[in-house]
Amino acid sequence: MLTLKYLFWILLFIIFYTYVGYGILLYILVKLKRIFKWGKKQEINSAYEPDVTLFIAAYNEKDYVASKMKNSLELEYPKDKLKIVWVTDGSDDGTPELLKQYKEATVHHLDARNGKIGAMNRGMEFVKTPIIVFSDANTMLGKESIRRIVNLFSIPTVGCVSGEKRIINKESDVASGAGEGLYWKYESTLKKWDAELYSVVGAAGELFAIRTELYRHVEKDTLLDDFIISLRVAQDGYTIQYDPEAYAIETASANVKEELKRKIRISAGGIQSVVRLNSLLNIFKYGTLSFQYISHRVLRWTLTPLCLLILIPVSFALACNEGIFNFGLYSTLFWLQILFYIAALTGWFLENRSTRVKILFVPYYFFIMNLSVVLGFFRYMKNSQSVNWERAKRAS
Repeated sequence: MLTLKYLFWILLFIIFYTYVGYGILLYILVKLKRIFKWGKKQEINSAYEPDVTLFIAAYNEKDYVASKMKNSLELEYPKDKLKIVWVTDGSDDGTPELLKQYKEATVHHLDARNGKIGAMNRGMEFVKTPIIVFSDANTMLGKESIRRIVNLFSIPTVGCVSGEKRIINKESDVASGAGEGLYWKYESTLKKWDAELYSVVGAAGELFAIRTELYRHVEKDTLLDDFIISLRVAQDGYTIQYDPEAYAIETASANVKEELKRKIRISAGGIQSVVRLNSLLNIFKYGTLSFQYISHRVLRWTLTPLCLLILIPVSFALACNEGIFNFGLYSTLFWLQILFYIAALTGWFLENRSTRVKILFVPYYFFIMNLSVVLGFFRYMKNSQSVNWERAKRAS
């Protein structure tokens, strides 16, 4: 039983650290950095205005062309310095033809579909500006997003800038909306602290930018292009910074089934990324970056979901030994787990029904997040995840 107790507390510590403890530790480290003024604070030059390319890799996005172009043309940045480039490889729904109506946009098209990363690798050949901003066709950018991102590049050590992904929340949101919105709010806070401590660990594909000279062609089977591209910039000694006021807005997934489909792909890509970026695990070489990377990303995609799974039988065995209905320490913690999973099950039951109890959607979304890692692991091992992105259906 002593061994089980040790195992129980190790598992619980890993789970707590991954989802709560790292945030607490990060907050403390940032506070200490502010108090003791660790590191040299570099000033942003708001007058910095280089030429910029807004790069949109799109596949069959006809329904979003008009709104995306309207949004792009309204961005607050000198019109003569903002180039809008679309790469529409494989699109057969009229997207390239529709885009050709816009003289402000440059369109590069191939009939062959080679996945998003194939389009990005090909499209980079046409980019001549020092800064490139990547964005998705179905996301709308805040008016000042480009300017705010570019301002951060006035600092020479910044190689990548990530914007914020914002989820439109409605009162009628199903579990995917309530859970995803809360998740991204928490992620946004962690990213702000990560950036202040040293560097963000990964960028959101909906809106991120890099110095064009730092782009390296990515392997054709890459699933998380934004993550690989941004972390390789960090590996080269630059930092990834973050501005929550440079944001991309999109609606939540239409339902949890669609969100699960999206997250399984992300999880498979996360595991692939951990393998490909294995050198980043060397804390002696990368220091703070490795600490942030392992704490914020690697644990979520590898060890922690397994810990959650193992914790159930371990805590059950300890609860039985203690007296499962005596409500001692271990039995209480076991029943709290059961209560959490009952809440997740109830959230599943209420999904898409007329009853809206959003607090139950949070444990349900958390469960779906970790389930997706398990399913994503098997998909990665079977090498059955297509590089061609199948966009999840979004709420209307």
